Amino acid sequence: MSRKTAALGITALTLIASAWTPASAHGGRDLWATVTIVPGREGIVAAAGYTGPALGAGSRLTFTAPEGTEVTDTPLDAHGYRGAVDTDGDSATYTYTGTANAGAWQEHTFPFVLAVPADAVPGTRLTGCAMRLTDARGTRKDHGTCEVTVGLPEPTLTRPESGVPLGARPEMAGTAYPGAQVTVRHEDAQDEGVTGQGPEPGAEVCTTTAGAGGGWSCRPALPLPAGPGRLQATASLNGVSAVSEQRNVTVAPARR
Repeated sequence: MSRKTAALGITALTLIASAWTPASAHGGRDLWATVTIVPGREGIVAAAGYTGPALGAGSRLTFTAPEGTEVTDTPLDAHGYRGAVDTDGDSATYTYTGTANAGAWQEHTFPFVLAVPADAVPGTRLTGCAMRLTDARGTRKDHGTCEVTVGLPEPTLTRPESGVPLGARPEMAGTAYPGAQVTVRHEDAQDEGVTGQGPEPGAEVCTTTAGAGGGWSCRPALPLPAGPGRLQATASLNGVSAVSEQRNVTVAPARR
């Protein structure tokens, strides 16, 4: 594992929503992967799904990056596999160095670190992503595709401030991707949800659109309930969305 990918580490889960889907869900044993990556960040395309015959030493999985992106690392840490990235970042490979094994390409997912440019448009499905598995002679044994979608950066919620008693209709403000629709929701701080597994989605209190510079603000159309609660902003654009961190607030009781 490279130092760069080690730094990605646990935070990779916050940068992407990544999963591999069993090949049976796609009508065959084709390799498959799906991932959403925010502009200007890296995410992991995790290839999996091979169910074919045993392949021995020299068999190779080749990943071709979508147009406009760059593959930067092959971080799999498993005995018997050697990863390498092409010099121009257009592709990368894993080569199997062990003995013939029916489960050699089946018992792991194969991660490729992919960098998406900062000017990529959220909601765009990037084209050209492909995977190919060959034996030691270069004969194709399996192939597949990967869906790489440009995600949306997380919005911020900078107002109202935590720890300060608020009026019933405080101004909400923050930043988001320019042009994104921003919705602020409020939930009771005591809400544990009907399932007991956490709070239900909060009530919508205001909606607006982020400006060209990314700033946004809005005020609740109706008064917020008095007492402690939580606010959270959701940004949406072109079919993708992202949420801010929650902010704990307290609404002062109405004066009589």
